[in-house]
Amino acid sequence: MQVEIDIVDAFTSAQFGGNSAAVIITEKWLSEPLMQSIAAQNNLSETAFLLKRSDSEYHIRWFSPLTEIDFCGHATLASAFVVFRKHPHLKALDLFAEAVGEMHVTHRGDGLIAMNFPSRTPQPLANIPCDLLEGLSITPREVLRNNQAYFAIYAEEEDILQLQQDPARLAKLAPYDVVATAQSRQYDFISRYFWPTNGGAEDPVTGSIHTGLAPYWGVKLGRSNLIAFQASKRGGLLHCQLDGERVIISGNAVPYLSGVIDVVEKDK
Repeated sequence: MQVEIDIVDAFTSAQFGGNSAAVIITEKWLSEPLMQSIAAQNNLSETAFLLKRSDSEYHIRWFSPLTEIDFCGHATLASAFVVFRKHPHLKALDLFAEAVGEMHVTHRGDGLIAMNFPSRTPQPLANIPCDLLEGLSITPREVLRNNQAYFAIYAEEEDILQLQQDPARLAKLAPYDVVATAQSRQYDFISRYFWPTNGGAEDPVTGSIHTGLAPYWGVKLGRSNLIAFQASKRGGLLHCQLDGERVIISGNAVPYLSGVIDVVEKDK
């Protein structure tokens, strides 16, 4: 069986920046073992699988090389980029995922793709896990958590840039990942994302975690529109807007590869 595949660099306007995601659109779901095998073979942060309902309506699922992921922002951006490219007349589309619900995506006139996600504001923790403190080389001044990750808050952006992790320690925090963040001089805030349990040592750009970061920094800075930078080696720029119980995250994307893969779907 031949399946079309696209690879897109998300949250960047320059090739080889941002975070790469593979996108596969089908008329019916492939089996879960096959989707996981494809994601492992691709060895990207995520491979997104879309089930087409119409040109503008899709169900979406995300797989890291290790496991299926509940929510992935950069692969959603990559997926929308691919759909808009295949259907140039479209200006908006609707995606649905079990753990996230409805996601409305628009292609803005300035070239940015805007994704409307539910807010996932983190909450303060009274008891901070030892594995978190021992897994980070610099002690955070505050720790919060939402349903995705621990939020390690730092006073200086240099702490984020210099921070080292112990993946073995942070993996013990499963099923939660870890995001480290601080206010920035050039941007409103910066972050780095560590996820040894669910994907890899460090994710280049993580759209989903900004549904928690943007509400946190929006309150701290008293702003509803924020510019964020994820300070990984590849780096990524995210435009965040708070809208009640929703967070609109926008970014650019750049195509890298379009092709066909040959896969064997075993009898289910």
